Amino acid sequence: MTITLIAIGKTDNKQLNALIDEYQKRLSFYVKFNFEVIPDIKNVKNLSEKQQKEKEGALILKKMNSTDTLIILDENGKQFSSVHFSEYLQKQMNSGLKNLVFVIGGPYGFSEEIYKRAQGKIALSKMTFSHQMVRLFFIEQLYRGFTILKNEPYHHR
Repeated sequence: MTITLIAIGKTDNKQLNALIDEYQKRLSFYVKFNFEVIPDIKNVKNLSEKQQKEKEGALILKKMNSTDTLIILDENGKQFSSVHFSEYLQKQMNSGLKNLVFVIGGPYGFSEEIYKRAQGKIALSKMTFSHQMVRLFFIEQLYRGFTILKNEPYHHR
């Protein structure tokens, strides 16, 4: 199985990028992982929130295959403990999925097309995080999930 994380907009923070890179490297020992960043939409001042979400949604859908399983990271999604998230990952792998795609939306969330296409929603917290921080938190949780599945000590440090 391949896990893909798609995010809207790049991160200029060098320290944050270094941490994201570090966890991507660690994650590569457990699963094939792709991190794709869709550039910010240009001229957003001329667009309504709905139009911006629709443009971002179209770009997200362009990155996907019809057989991909899409899970959106959404504040109204299901919340997991780290152990339960690792069990969720195991269940996805056992189901024979080829590509599990997680998406972090833009500043206004997701278009209706993305909500319709998604097979699930996961919330990292009831708190709101910056879109840049969510990338790190989510990749770290993926890594943590795989260390839990492998019964490695990282989870209890």
